[in-house]
Amino acid sequence: ADFNYGADEYDAEGNEEPKVLPEGSETMPYIDESPTMSPQLSARGQESGDSVSPTPTDGLGTGGERDAGKGLEMRKLVLSGFLASEEIYINQLEALLLPMKPLKATATTSQPVLTLQQIETIFYKIQDIYEIHKEFYDSLCPKVQQWDSNVTMGHLFQKLASQLGVYKAFVDNYKIALETAEKCSQSNYQFQKISEELKVKGPKDSKESHTSVTMEALLYKPIDRVTRSTLVLHDLLKHTPADHPDYPLLQDALRISQNFLSSINEDIDPRRTAVTTPKGETRQLVKDGFLVELSEGSRKLRHVFLFTDVLLCAKLKKTAVGKHQQYDCKWYVPLADLVFPSPEESEHCPQVHVIPDHELEDMKMKISAIKSEVQKEKANKGQSRAIERLKKKMFENEFWLLLNSPAIPFRIHNRNGKSYLFLLSSDYERSEWREAIQKLQKKDLQAFVLSSVELQVLTGSCFKLRTVHNIPVTSNKDDDESPGLYGFLHVIVHSAKGFTQSANLYCTLEVDSFGYFVSKAKTRVFRDTTEPQWNEEFEIELEGSQSLRILCYEKCYDKTKLNKDNNEIVDKIMGKGQIQLDPQAVQTKNWHMDVIEMNGIKVEFSMKFTSRDMSLKRTPSKKQTGVFGVKISVVTKRERSKVPYIVRQCIEEVEKRGIEEVGIYRISGVATDIQALKAVFDANNKDILVMLSDMDINAIAGTLKLYFRELPEPLLTDRLYPAFMEGIALSDPAAKENCMMHLLRSLPDPNLITFLFLLEHLKRVAEKEPINKMSLHNLATVFGPTLLRPSEGESKGHLTLASDIWSHDVMAQVQVLLYYLQHPPISFTELKRNTLYFSTDV
Repeated sequence: ADFNYGADEYDAEGNEEPKVLPEGSETMPYIDESPTMSPQLSARGQESGDSVSPTPTDGLGTGGERDAGKGLEMRKLVLSGFLASEEIYINQLEALLLPMKPLKATATTSQPVLTLQQIETIFYKIQDIYEIHKEFYDSLCPKVQQWDSNVTMGHLFQKLASQLGVYKAFVDNYKIALETAEKCSQSNYQFQKISEELKVKGPKDSKESHTSVTMEALLYKPIDRVTRSTLVLHDLLKHTPADHPDYPLLQDALRISQNFLSSINEDIDPRRTAVTTPKGETRQLVKDGFLVELSEGSRKLRHVFLFTDVLLCAKLKKTAVGKHQQYDCKWYVPLADLVFPSPEESEHCPQVHVIPDHELEDMKMKISAIKSEVQKEKANKGQSRAIERLKKKMFENEFWLLLNSPAIPFRIHNRNGKSYLFLLSSDYERSEWREAIQKLQKKDLQAFVLSSVELQVLTGSCFKLRTVHNIPVTSNKDDDESPGLYGFLHVIVHSAKGFTQSANLYCTLEVDSFGYFVSKAKTRVFRDTTEPQWNEEFEIELEGSQSLRILCYEKCYDKTKLNKDNNEIVDKIMGKGQIQLDPQAVQTKNWHMDVIEMNGIKVEFSMKFTSRDMSLKRTPSKKQTGVFGVKISVVTKRERSKVPYIVRQCIEEVEKRGIEEVGIYRISGVATDIQALKAVFDANNKDILVMLSDMDINAIAGTLKLYFRELPEPLLTDRLYPAFMEGIALSDPAAKENCMMHLLRSLPDPNLITFLFLLEHLKRVAEKEPINKMSLHNLATVFGPTLLRPSEGESKGHLTLASDIWSHDVMAQVQVLLYYLQHPPISFTELKRNTLYFSTDV
């Protein structure tokens, strides 16, 4: 959807209920494939030092895909997906051509809707593009349907690439076609009705027979298609052995497509003249994107436009349906007057109200639950109205998350007095905005004041010039777009080189989650070095992620610069870069090594991915020695203890020196440290206590979580799991109390005593919430699934989608633990003494 579901009825501040438009009715006049929201297109090399790690295409067939069979299977998967989207594309072109014949027929009558010249301009080259793709589809379809390892189809892609000249003609005419269609819409009501609702046929196996799409959205599809086809060629090459007959043909097709993309990017680059600057030079749009502004104490979503000499903050005005959309300027600052206040200068700026983590987590769970409902409705061929209602609800929740998550302040000050405060969730994005502004400020800029007419013209140009069209939420994605990765990404940050002088250096990792980027991990500071060797491993949870960013910082120890605001980042960014998370490359059991180059610095890292359904499995252990993966009853019997030694020692250490640690149990410990502790506990090494006292507290907290996660069955047992799920769903408080206490009594003694021991510890941690920021709800979110999630055998019967388990079951697991955490103290002897008022059968 454009801007959001119907920006004409939405004021970007959450004050109106967004109107849901039909699927696919987005207006995106220009390609914007870049996840960084920058106006550069994906095929063009980035000018600054922020490099995107290139994917080499040569030799991938041998090195990257040793298993040729698997590679060919991947080719089939890539082609099947592409074929499905090609069918959708052909249906879209058909829908666009449908009104052309009747319009031509009326053009020669006494009452024409459009002239022949207007029809020729609006539908220019659409028929040719349709015929090219219909022939391509008809040739490719039987090859994919009757698939075998000898199938060749590189010649089809090569032929398709050789016909890109037709697209060149389409692109050259694209702007005039749009303008003509818009003028005709305004002057002719009949054409306006036609162009607002074109019927696109649904795919063969879809229950939806038609969807309504605007003409403007359909006219953009050919431009979008070239980019998509280029990405598919990339994927195909990756999974085609170098000695396969298709390999050189696909390479040739990719080369032609990329060259073509680069050339049309120059032609349709939206950074065109808007108006002239005070010095008479052309004013161009350099960057735009959505940012959250803290205005009069509340958060507002703004669209910010950076021109060559001015920063303009706007919001989309509400307009009646069919009217041309416009931006409303909230404020502007000439770059000559713009300064970034340092933290100590910004004391007069408003304090940031940070939403508690548990509220954000709750909202993420709600969104996940709605997502799985949408998937179920689609799988069951549900009503499109029900799906739209769910999508609307999902958009509202995602919009709330987008508005309330950011907490990193980005302050803008006008020398003439007024200050403005944006909140970002990514320091990467903050530095991109800052660098783009500082680069422009190096030029000889003059201060000026825009007259009301000049401001009106400049604001009026924003709608056509913008490069970021959609609010960055996942509900704005097309169905055929990649949903991203769900699960856990394991990253080892090895080392960095290329620094010219010694410094105190560390890295942070960001991934996109729910449509926006957030910081997920941070290495330790390596002091006074030009070649830091971190070698730290992190487990990062991915929620629909498509990119990984690495930022390298120099640590600031200057007390005068450190601000009282915890979210202020004063450390200097030495370099930053990002890579796409390619599902095929990442989803292997082996580590995948990579390098990100940034501003002359090279950061080496390795990664591997575990999908969510894999990470949710408990793997039963065959061993009876050690403590990890061994039944709790076996361990307590062997130790002659009521609570396993590992649980007692980790809790004791956390209470001794980690109870005031911000984010204790939520922040990941270094994976190598956790593995070292695991080995020591398993071997029952006499140096355990010495090692514990020296170890980072987050690693100790991580070891405790890992112990519970690796139990062959959950602490609250597989047998009682369904009953816990039913008990927490009871509405009557007395019945719930009876049931939940009865379930605890039904646990084996070692499980119950250990659970009560952990429960009291977590309550003590939550008492320090003002300092450690860990509420009962946060702790329940961390430990609920760990203590309740069934083992593999038990969960097989009722698992569907990974996202499905994640949303519904996890919410209930969190609620179960939260119930006991909020309950007054529970004692083992009291529990056992109480008589039961109902059957002991569970």
